[in-house]
Amino acid sequence: MTESPVQAQAEQQAEMGIENQLCKVMGIVNVTEDSFSDGGLYKTFDAAIAHAHELVDQGAHILDIGGESTRPGAHRVSEDEEIARVVPVVRELAAEGHLVSVDTMRASVAQAAIAEGAVFINDVSGGLADPNMYTVCADADVPICLMHWKTDRFGSASGRAETHPDGIVADVREHLLQLVDGALAAGIVEENIVLDPGLGFAKNADDNWALLHGLPELIDLGFPVLVGASRKRFVAAVGDEARTPKQADAATTAISALSAAAGAWAVRVHNVADNLDAVRVAQAWNLGRSLTGYTAAGDYPEGGSNRAAQSAESAPEGNE
Repeated sequence: MTESPVQAQAEQQAEMGIENQLCKVMGIVNVTEDSFSDGGLYKTFDAAIAHAHELVDQGAHILDIGGESTRPGAHRVSEDEEIARVVPVVRELAAEGHLVSVDTMRASVAQAAIAEGAVFINDVSGGLADPNMYTVCADADVPICLMHWKTDRFGSASGRAETHPDGIVADVREHLLQLVDGALAAGIVEENIVLDPGLGFAKNADDNWALLHGLPELIDLGFPVLVGASRKRFVAAVGDEARTPKQADAATTAISALSAAAGAWAVRVHNVADNLDAVRVAQAWNLGRSLTGYTAAGDYPEGGSNRAAQSAESAPEGNE
């Protein structure tokens, strides 16, 4: 019997590890003209597919496809344009068997993408930009990422929202729990909810670093947490000299390692290879041992300490 698309998507969602403590690496595919880091590089179907394949080859667990930039100063594209950019890419990658997430604030785009095989919706508005988003995800039984973004106009991440008197971490906790309540009320099951603190969205550098410092408090809410710091301005500004977004990759990998060590579910990044190493380091660090299936060439047997080496050094050399 042929497996139904719903069954196939359920299995893919299980593979995404939403209940697994292994930190996933989500590779970014911007099918846009104006994204802050790589806008215009992958705006055609062929370029987007080729880039997605590069990210998969680097080890991406999930591909996040977006057709609309939310960088500071960005303007929203039309619904038809967003669908035209995103859906063909989703269709191709899902047909190849890849786990596909769609970065969208529109329920219509989410619905069209899910119909073509998307298994995750990454909504930076937290479901507030489109009143139908929760219903679409609930009806499809597809996980949704709810992000903190307090604004009176969804579109550009610029500006800074007024925060809670107890600080940004308290503000984000409170707002995310409100989003969770709305999602649950609409029929989204608890295990299909992922949270994102919204680094860089109506927040200044101090806000962003405070949220990363307070990441354990957000993880303690009991939901998987996605961290999206890759190449953002506050990351590029960590040094004394001005840097381009791409020059922030090293700092991004440090954030990925620390986020993974703290218990983040996934990191959303442009450079998959380096960040995959970062989360593996964090996992091995937390486990206190090498990862299953990964051993160094010439490594000594488990539990052997340096006894094997000492034994070899003291053994007779034999005939020469």
